[in-house]
Amino acid sequence: MTYEGVLTKMQTEFGNPIQYYLVFENSFLNVNQLLDKNIEINFVGYQCLNCGKKKKIFRQGFCYDCFYSSAAVGDWIMKPELSTAHLGIADRDLVYEEKVQLQPHIVYLALSSEVKVGVTRKTQMPTRWIDQGANEAISIVEVPNRYLAGITEVALKNHYADKTNWRKMLINSVEHVDLIAERLKLENLIPTEVQKYFYSQKNDLYEMHYPVLEYPKKVSSLSLDKTPQFEGKLKGIKGQYLIFEDGTVFNVRSSEGYIVNIKV
Repeated sequence: MTYEGVLTKMQTEFGNPIQYYLVFENSFLNVNQLLDKNIEINFVGYQCLNCGKKKKIFRQGFCYDCFYSSAAVGDWIMKPELSTAHLGIADRDLVYEEKVQLQPHIVYLALSSEVKVGVTRKTQMPTRWIDQGANEAISIVEVPNRYLAGITEVALKNHYADKTNWRKMLINSVEHVDLIAERLKLENLIPTEVQKYFYSQKNDLYEMHYPVLEYPKKVSSLSLDKTPQFEGKLKGIKGQYLIFEDGTVFNVRSSEGYIVNIKV
C-alpha cells in the first residue's frame, strides 16, 4: 500500500506498548503494524504547516517567514521563562499567548537518557514524555501559568540536564534512577513563589513501554534533504523516531512539513 501526505508528528496512544499513528489528510497509518516489515520513504516536497504554501521548511514545520511571524513559534515556546501573557504583555499575539500560557503547566523529571527537567502543559501529559522517548517521568509541580513553570525549570537546570541525549535514548542507554526519591530532594531548589505547588507525596510515576523489537548498538540519522529515498526494515518506534534494522533512525517530528510518499 502507498500513503502520501504532509508529515506531522506521530500521534500516540498511551498503552503497553504505546501505539503510534501517522495521520495524513485523507488517511492514517498504525505504525506499530509495520514492525519487522520493509518500508520505503520517498521525499516529494514541502508544505508549511502554518501558511500551507509549498515553501522550503525552515524549522518546526514552518517556512522561514512563518517561523519569524507566527505566535505559535515565539521564543517563549522553547524558553518558558520568557512568557509574558500573565502580565498582559504580547510577544506576537496576546490572544493566542494567553490561551496557551495561562493554563496549568507541569514541571517534571524524565528518564530518557540521564535525568532531565522539562516543562509541558498539563493537557500534554503523558504525550510530551512519549514524544521525547522517556522510559519514566514524574511531575514536580503543577503551576497556573507557563512563566512559573519556566522559572522553575531554569532553577533546576543548575542540577539537571534540560535536553535528551537522543543517541543514548535510541540505543536504550538509560540511567537507573529512583525518580520518586529524586523529587524529594528538590523542594528547596525551586523558586520561593513556586514552593506552595510542590508535589511531595503524589504517587504519579509514569512508565512508558515502547514498541521496539531490537535496539541498535549505533544510530545514524536519516535526513530527507540529503537522502530523498530510503528503504529499510522497521525494528522499533521510540519518541518520535522510527528505528530501522541497519541502525538508521528517522525523526518524524523534525521532518514536519515534508511531503512524503510511504510504501509498505
